Amino acid sequence: MNRLILIDGNAILHRAYHALPPLTAPDGSVVNAVYGFVSILIKIFHDLKPTHMAVAFDRPEPTFRKSLYKDYQAKRPEMDSDLATQIPKVQDVVAAFGIPIYDKAGFEADDVIGTVCQKISGEVIIVTGDKDILQLVDDKKGVKVFMPTKGLSEGKLYGEAEVVERLGVKSKQIPDLKALMGDSSDNYPGVAGIGPKTAVGLITRYGNIDTLYKSDGLTEKLLKGKESAFLSRDLATIRTDVPVKMGELAPLETLDTAEAREKLQEFNFPSLIKRLVGGEVIPKETKKAKEKQAQQQALF
Repeated sequence: MNRLILIDGNAILHRAYHALPPLTAPDGSVVNAVYGFVSILIKIFHDLKPTHMAVAFDRPEPTFRKSLYKDYQAKRPEMDSDLATQIPKVQDVVAAFGIPIYDKAGFEADDVIGTVCQKISGEVIIVTGDKDILQLVDDKKGVKVFMPTKGLSEGKLYGEAEVVERLGVKSKQIPDLKALMGDSSDNYPGVAGIGPKTAVGLITRYGNIDTLYKSDGLTEKLLKGKESAFLSRDLATIRTDVPVKMGELAPLETLDTAEAREKLQEFNFPSLIKRLVGGEVIPKETKKAKEKQAQQQALF
């Protein structure tokens, strides 16, 4: 395997949903996230030229993190129904491309991705909008992260130097950073009173929270927050031992399959059918459709 592109399905689907205006299929169902997801998948295929691709998705069942901390992700709003209904549609298109889908009940897509990275020998580029996955970056193993930076049309490739530039700590230190500063999105506390700047300073000085908590002269807030710090690190750490069945990854030579064309035609995405072979966008016929197409082109 020369280059595996591993897509964080839920993260990219969520980003696509919020990046694009409403778009409906001929049957009236909302498909803007499907359009955006497939658009970036095609762009990634043509730009990064992978030999293999795979997509990891979250599962609806509670994960092990919920058993570790009952309030984990408790403040996240429920997924929009218009987004939720597009998940199986995206998965159908991914399968039509001949791209395998990985998931595992009780674990997040992050953990599945971490496990695949551990099992794969060769270059891996993870495509995600979730900066937590930056902890998997490993120059020696050949694992990098590609994150969209402007809508879905542009992105940045992260190696270890780029991670330090963005977060102030090394990739492997991100769970320790989160142990101190917590994570409001996932709703775990870290150490009360320790913000990002202080957390970066402490991890830069001590390397990890194990060494930090063995040192002398700890402040009262650090002492009081010790249990929370170690729990938060456990919650922040992406697992790399998920019992997910991968099978043999077949080389991906083209996205232009009969099944994919049929699916994209079903959603009335002629522009994406054209892009399968690297062509330009096909203009729509009606005025209303042209206006929608112009909106899409502005974002891609």
